[in-house]
Amino acid sequence: MRQIVTTLLFLLLPFTASAQQGIVLYDETVKIQIELPPEMKHMEKEFPTSNSFSRVLYFDGAVSLMKTTPQEKEDEQIEAESGGMRIRMVARNADAEIYTDYDAATRIEQRDFLGRTFLVTGPLPELTWRLTDERAEFLGYACQKAVSTRDSIEDEAWFTTEIPVQAGPGPYGGLPGLILALHEDDGRRSFVAKEVMLDSVPDGLLQAPSKGREMSREEFDKMVEEKLKEMGGARPGRPNVMIRMQRE
Repeated sequence: MRQIVTTLLFLLLPFTASAQQGIVLYDETVKIQIELPPEMKHMEKEFPTSNSFSRVLYFDGAVSLMKTTPQEKEDEQIEAESGGMRIRMVARNADAEIYTDYDAATRIEQRDFLGRTFLVTGPLPELTWRLTDERAEFLGYACQKAVSTRDSIEDEAWFTTEIPVQAGPGPYGGLPGLILALHEDDGRRSFVAKEVMLDSVPDGLLQAPSKGREMSREEFDKMVEEKLKEMGGARPGRPNVMIRMQRE
């Protein structure tokens, strides 16, 4: 029997516990896909298939701030050369901040790109979640699965109503509970919570970033695309992964 799902419009959701505060530590895992030329196929095993980063999310009611946490290892760099082709891959633990106001449906993102800092502003992505009857447990919290489809890509979120806030990792949220696991585009990027602390967020910490040149999302994406073309063969693999393929 076909699974029955419910369409959820977050603008209609009542949130009675809007004062809930806390901190979540996530592991972000990004799959790396590199299309190697035929003469370099034998070197596929030299490149990693994924990269992981640590993120921290602070939330207070309908407002959240996601930041990068310090990591022990430095940016991972791998170079390979064969048949006159050189490939250089850099996986960066990007120093980014994402401030989200779910009630206002706005996002302010501070991003570093090619040594410059930008303040990317704009509305939240329009997501329509469908609740399913699938259940699971994460970190001792009862969770329910929700899915959202955008441009034929399906995102899967596991949220808990035991923490009734709209927050989630990255641009994701708007569900009747905190998102503890998020799998984007068939798992090409995933966020999985490894610790939840329902403590008061330190005063002054939950502030929107203000450093950098202000741009819209459309302006920033266009600039990145143009700069990568100027770099002659450089292209993004997945978030935080830069790949440069060049013939010698």
